[in-house]
Amino acid sequence: MAHAKTSYVCLPCRASYKQPHPDGRDRLCPRCAGPLIHVGSAFAPPRRRDTAAWRTLSVLLHAGVRFPMGCCCGPGYRPRTLGEVRERMAYARRTGEPFARALVRPEVP
Repeated sequence: MAHAKTSYVCLPCRASYKQPHPDGRDRLCPRCAGPLIHVGSAFAPPRRRDTAAWRTLSVLLHAGVRFPMGCCCGPGYRPRTLGEVRERMAYARRTGEPFARALVRPEVP
């Protein structure tokens, strides 16, 4: 039986790799030898040329947002544009809500 794999991302290379689940060792990018970021098994990478989507992904990952597979419905809401990110970040600053929680909020009141 094959072991389940999960996604890792290299932000400078704008590349995604499927590798076995984390076992405590650091993963390195095959292109640049930089560290890979574990993003979770429900991650769908944007196209390499879509710089706005990669910038949005970078903000999410640096805020601590990941893409774990839920039991039935996937990772939940994640913003796809910089406009959605800005709107949620402004809401977080206004209300004092942590950035990671505000970024995964489906609607901003």
